[in-house]
Amino acid sequence: MIFSKIGLASLMDPQFANNPFVLRQTQSSSFSHYNGNIEDIPKMAQVNFLNAKEGYRDGVITIRVPPEGFFSSVVSLTEGQELTGSYVPRTKGEAPRKQIRAKGATKIPAAQVDIVLYRSDVLAEDGDNHLKPSTNNWEVISINAAPVVGEMPIDPMTLMSNHFGADGGTDTKMTDAELVAALREGFDFWSNKALASGS
Repeated sequence: MIFSKIGLASLMDPQFANNPFVLRQTQSSSFSHYNGNIEDIPKMAQVNFLNAKEGYRDGVITIRVPPEGFFSSVVSLTEGQELTGSYVPRTKGEAPRKQIRAKGATKIPAAQVDIVLYRSDVLAEDGDNHLKPSTNNWEVISINAAPVVGEMPIDPMTLMSNHFGADGGTDTKMTDAELVAALREGFDFWSNKALASGS
């Protein structure tokens, strides 16, 4: 059960907030976004907290929320579709990363949405926490809006950036076997998909 790992302290009046990192997910960005007030996202997570699932390491969870108002940036590629690339930081002050986008693709209403939250003490490992480091504080890091119902594995490049300690990444704590299994799952899903380029 998820809360056997989260711990009882996290069940006692947990605190929720947006981490500044999620604020990049706007309508004009190349990322999935919420068409309402993004400040409502922590409340959605709080309301659905008992449905949380374990993420890729202790202190990372996903919470499924109703998809209304969310738009997915994940698009399936067709043969010959043009892709664009850039080498830019994900957020101000972070080292740049390679990014590949589907040129001209547009976001679509989400069929399924998972909110990704990191515990503030985990974020504090790299100084990325917004709330006070605590096992009782949770910060929204990402809106994972999928175009179809089903599990959406973490993108292999994101996973490797976390695992191998890229700037802004959070240590996965995975064994080699766990990493390879997660990479295989991510490769299978993302091999014919990309994010829309945004406006």
